[in-house]
Amino acid sequence: MNRILENIRALFPALSQKMNGVPLVYLDNAATSQKPVEVLELLKKMNGEVNANVHRAMYELSDRSTELYEGAREKVRQFINAPERGNVIFTSGTTASINLVASSFCRRFLKAGDAIVITADSHHSNIVPWQLAAESIGAEIRLLPINTSKLSSCDYGAKGANCGTSQCVNGELLIDKLEELLSDGKVKIVAATHISNVLGLVNPVERIIKISHAYNVPVLLDGAQGIVHEKVDVQALDCDFYAFSAHKIYGETGVGVLYGKREILEEMPPYMGGGDMVGTVTYKKTTYAELPLKFEAGTPNFIGASSLKPALEYAEYLREPEVRKVLKEEESKIKRYMFNALACEVGDVEIYGVGDDGFESEKKIPLFSFNVKGCNAGDIAQLLDKMGFAVRTGMMCAEPLLDSFGVNSVVRASFASYNTVEEAEKFIAAINRAKSMLL
Repeated sequence: MNRILENIRALFPALSQKMNGVPLVYLDNAATSQKPVEVLELLKKMNGEVNANVHRAMYELSDRSTELYEGAREKVRQFINAPERGNVIFTSGTTASINLVASSFCRRFLKAGDAIVITADSHHSNIVPWQLAAESIGAEIRLLPINTSKLSSCDYGAKGANCGTSQCVNGELLIDKLEELLSDGKVKIVAATHISNVLGLVNPVERIIKISHAYNVPVLLDGAQGIVHEKVDVQALDCDFYAFSAHKIYGETGVGVLYGKREILEEMPPYMGGGDMVGTVTYKKTTYAELPLKFEAGTPNFIGASSLKPALEYAEYLREPEVRKVLKEEESKIKRYMFNALACEVGDVEIYGVGDDGFESEKKIPLFSFNVKGCNAGDIAQLLDKMGFAVRTGMMCAEPLLDSFGVNSVVRASFASYNTVEEAEKFIAAINRAKSMLL
C-alpha cells in the first residue's frame, strides 16, 4: 500500500477494529464518515475540560469554548470561501439547514400560486421540507427529472464474460428541462442536489445556478455529499444557499452548516425563537440579533460544531498536491475495478447512476448503488456484515427516486479517502460469496 494511504488510514482508529471476528471494511461513508484522531482528541478535550456554554458568560472557560466554536465558524468560512462569518449558520445537520430555508425563506418570499423546483435525485431532506412549506402557503412543487434509461453495461465499456447480463441506469439530471419549469415566472426557489447519495453523480450545479439566476430565481444546493467530494467555493458558484453536515466530512454528528447570502438572510424571519438569537426582549416585542446568531436559537452544539475545525483541516490536507494525486489515482482504480467487477465478475447486476460518461468520468464519485438480480438487498447486506463489511441498504431516504427505477431497495457501497482498491477487491469477493449463498 502507498505510504500516504497507510498514513491516512493510521489516523482513523475505527478502521483497525474487527466485526464478527474479521477486520472491518467500512463502506458506508455517504451516510457517516469515520473521525480522524485530531477530531476525536478535540471532542475528548472539550467534553472533559472546555465544557462551558458559549457567548453568554464572563469567565475564562466560557471564553475558551467560545473561541473554539467561533474558530470553527471561521474555518468553515475559509473552506467554502464565504464572504464573512455572518454567512455561516450552525444547525443540527443538512436536514435542519434545508428546513430552515424552506420555512423561513418561503414565509417571506412565497405566496399562494407560487412554485418550488426540486431535483428528482433528491434525498427526503430536500423533498419533505419543501412539501411542508408549499402545503402551508398554497404553493406548487415542480420536479426537474432525471434520465432513467437503462443500457447494457457493455455500452458503458464494461469488459468481461458476463457483462452483457448487467444493466446500468443513467441517472443524469435533464437540465434542458429547467428553463421550461421556470418560464412562467411562478418559481421562487430551486432546491438542487449537488451530488446524489444514491447515484453518486456530480450534478452541473453551475449551469443550474446560471439558468435559475437568469430568471431571478435563487438556488439552494444540498451539499451533504458535495462538500466531501468537490471543492466548494460559494462565491464562485454564486449559489444563494449551501447546506451540509459535519459528520459526512470527518466531523461530529448533530452539526450542520447553512451558508446563505447576507441580503437574503437579512430578509428572512427567524426560524426558531429562544436565547442567543435576540437583541432585546420585552413582553410586547422582541428584536433579533445580527447574523448569524439570528438563526441560532438556544444553546448550540458547541462541542460538535468545534470539531469542524480539525475535520476541515484534515479535508484540506487531502487537497495537498502530493496527497491529492495519490488519492485520485486510488479513486480511479476503485471506480474502474468496481464497475467492471460488479458488471462482469458478479454479473446479473443492475447499477444505478452511471451518467452519460460512465465510471471513468470525474462526474462520478466512488459510490456504487446496485442490486443483484434474484437477491434481496437486505439479505446481501446482512451476509456482508457477517463477513466484516459495513454497507448501506434500503431506500437511502430517496424513495421517489428508487420508485422511478422500479425498485424499493438497493445495496450501496460508498468509499472515502481511507478506503483502498484492496478493500474493493475483498468486497467483490464477498458479494460473489453472498450471491452464491442466496441463489
